[in-house]
Amino acid sequence: MSYRLTCHCGAIELEVDLTDGLKTARRCDCSFCRRRGAAMVSAPLDGVRFVKGEDHIALYQWNTMTAEHYFCPTCGIYTHHKRRSNPNEYGVNMGALEGVNPRDYEPIPWT
Repeated sequence: MSYRLTCHCGAIELEVDLTDGLKTARRCDCSFCRRRGAAMVSAPLDGVRFVKGEDHIALYQWNTMTAEHYFCPTCGIYTHHKRRSNPNEYGVNMGALEGVNPRDYEPIPWT
């Protein structure tokens, strides 16, 4: 099943195919993700496609420069990231998926 993902201002729009639907929902407690607090779900690298905003998206990296955290520089919403723990997949912001409210899936585990 494909999902539509948008940032808050609408500058970024992605089409996302998830690895195992919403069953992979989790939060990360690394120094960056715990501050962000967003629940994320998994998608294969070819499962995230830009509909619009590829030329607008911003990238944040630190430390080993392995993980790639993408966000909208206008509204600040985190959209997705390429994982350090598994660079063959993306973590996708569950709260930015159209029609999905992470609150409906609580408790969401931390890893």
